[in-house]
Amino acid sequence: MEDVPSRHYLDWAATAIPERGTRPVDIAEIFGNPSSPHTEGRLAKEALENARTRCARVLGVESEKLYFTSGGTESNALVLHSFLLREGKGQLLYSDIEHPSVRENCRMLTRFGLSVNCIGVERDGRVTTDKLSLSLEKKADTRFVAIMGVNNETGALMDTKALLALLRSQEARTGLPVHLHCDMVQALGKVPIDIGGIDSASFSAHKLGGQRGIGLLYLKKKLDGFYAGGGQEGGIRPGTENTAGAVAFADLLERRASPEIVRTENGKAAIRFKYLIGELNKIGRCTVIPEDRTEEDPRFSPWIIQVRFRGVPGPVMARALDNEGIAVSTGSACSSNSAERPVLAAMGVDERTRLEGLRISQGWTTDTADFDALLAGIEKVLSFL
Repeated sequence: MEDVPSRHYLDWAATAIPERGTRPVDIAEIFGNPSSPHTEGRLAKEALENARTRCARVLGVESEKLYFTSGGTESNALVLHSFLLREGKGQLLYSDIEHPSVRENCRMLTRFGLSVNCIGVERDGRVTTDKLSLSLEKKADTRFVAIMGVNNETGALMDTKALLALLRSQEARTGLPVHLHCDMVQALGKVPIDIGGIDSASFSAHKLGGQRGIGLLYLKKKLDGFYAGGGQEGGIRPGTENTAGAVAFADLLERRASPEIVRTENGKAAIRFKYLIGELNKIGRCTVIPEDRTEEDPRFSPWIIQVRFRGVPGPVMARALDNEGIAVSTGSACSSNSAERPVLAAMGVDERTRLEGLRISQGWTTDTADFDALLAGIEKVLSFL
């Protein structure tokens, strides 16, 4: 019988490993429908609103500006599709490196006659003020801009403060308000964030080791809800609320997303990635994407890196490493069945390199032993591929 290799999980950007021993939510105490007027319903409503307040405290925003959703994808879709109900819609811009939950919903909006265009990125995969300025010059009637906080395939980190300042100056010149939406799914709990000035942001619990099926949407100003129903969540997201999920998400944010904890964990992750990138650079057939990413590079989140191994397609390398007990991926789990790599294409990466791309992402329980196992696995795979 063959020995089963121990597992080393390095696909945290797809979903995080849940923490063991955390306090379970006692669903029996909050099973009531929060919209019901009886005692059980009131208890559930109280638990839901308490969870909202706790989440708001961690994020540094007002609780009435947070809405519970089923996750990052729905949060993004709710904001994007609300654009259909706006007066004087104007132009919608989204960056070339957005997650499929933004990119595909933007493309969907074109079927309703909306004018939608892309914002280009630099070769390092970041949206800079220069790239955004160029798009705004071409589309002076821009009313909505979607730019993610951290890219889910490369770890490219956006300067949202600088981008927001540019949009506000655009507003001052044209007199047209511009809504900035940021997909913060890969930023929450990983890098310091400040969402107070942006117009909307999306979050997901399972990227931090929480439950699947619960997320948050931040709205600076309430938008018209595109969905109709019972009016829950201020009419933004109708449907019976996932009370247990909301309470668990609040617990999770307090454990994982406070500014102090984020700074500490971010520093630890940076040290681990410094070691990994240094070792990867010693492998002759390995190239970091982009090639100028350094071991301590402030342009990138220290939780995600994209690499390629010359002569080995990314899916082949991922399967071979899986056989060695190592979990990695080629990119977004939401588009894992597609051979296309639109994020890398937007960065100007050639087709062969795109096909050989591999994503490595770490979490707070990752240690150098995991990276040593990865490096040994890579060496073994490359010896016969």
